[in-house]
Amino acid sequence: MATLVVLGSGIMATALATPFTDNGHTVRLVGTHLDREIIDSIQKTGIHPNLQLKVPEGTEAYQLEDADKAFEGVDLVMSGVNSFGVEWAGEQLAGLLRPGMHVMALAKGLRADDEGNLEILPNVLANQLPEELRKQVTFSAIAGPSIAGEVAVHRHTCVTFTGKDQQVLDMWKELFETDYYHVWTSTDFMGIELMAATKNCYAFGAGFMHGTLKRLQDEKVAGWDSPYVNYNYGAAIFGQASIEMQEWLQLLECDPQTVMGIAGIGDCFVTSMGGRNVKVGTLVGEGITFSEAKAKMPGVTLEGATCIVVVGKALKALTERGVVPAEKFPLLRHLYEVVGEDQAVDVPWKKFFGTHGDGR
Repeated sequence: MATLVVLGSGIMATALATPFTDNGHTVRLVGTHLDREIIDSIQKTGIHPNLQLKVPEGTEAYQLEDADKAFEGVDLVMSGVNSFGVEWAGEQLAGLLRPGMHVMALAKGLRADDEGNLEILPNVLANQLPEELRKQVTFSAIAGPSIAGEVAVHRHTCVTFTGKDQQVLDMWKELFETDYYHVWTSTDFMGIELMAATKNCYAFGAGFMHGTLKRLQDEKVAGWDSPYVNYNYGAAIFGQASIEMQEWLQLLECDPQTVMGIAGIGDCFVTSMGGRNVKVGTLVGEGITFSEAKAKMPGVTLEGATCIVVVGKALKALTERGVVPAEKFPLLRHLYEVVGEDQAVDVPWKKFFGTHGDGR
């Protein structure tokens, strides 16, 4: 029997206790300073208030001040903190990890320097550790279409575990895989994490489909017939997103086929179906600015929008350096105009799918 200690008790980190404990293992959830009410609820009632489900048998909850106790005798660690707290999580783990431990990271996003060089979040997490310890700890990550509540109630879910060490990935797979939680592995660490981050950007754009449709309905467009919705619009956005995701892989010298799997267009599909990224994209598609849309969602973590700003600024820097041609990534560039510069939605359709109109 194995024990996994999880820093962060959000819905995904907690949901993943389900397949792990179903395999006879135990989980220790350690709340962050923002999770006190969640941990209190689990300790008193066994219910995660945001999932609105009981945590599985074999799950224990600890407040942050008891993290040392939770980490005692444990070699398996998960960082369940979101993208805004990755540096903080790394600082915490720097004092809790020991040589030989294995870390699984959940946060999705990117960081970039002033020259536009992009860094995946597991590396950002690792970089908070002392250099010597960093060499003695492995870092892996989970990607793929994985809605937390569906995992928690045993719905079929396919994911990719990624990292640099195949043996470590095989170990994680054996610990987590069940008859409903299906795991593949990939050592294209940068590529998988790049897909996991950029799909959040493009899912924001998928919201334009719903927003522009609502605007058309509100304006009572002549000849409007309700059975004819905005799927053509959404399909074109999704198609261009798929092309650009592959181009990101090529730019950063990753496996271009990674986009074709569950961590690429599979995850982009499920993220485009709904959630916070799509909701704010929908509001912008209705005709308001991003700033106005964000004000309508107080307290909501908008990781997709944040990633758009990071990648959009990096793209500008890479273009200025001559690394990326100005005609590349027209959708991402427009998403940055909408989010980073508060411009109105004006999709550059004629720039999509290559100059020949067939993706070449």
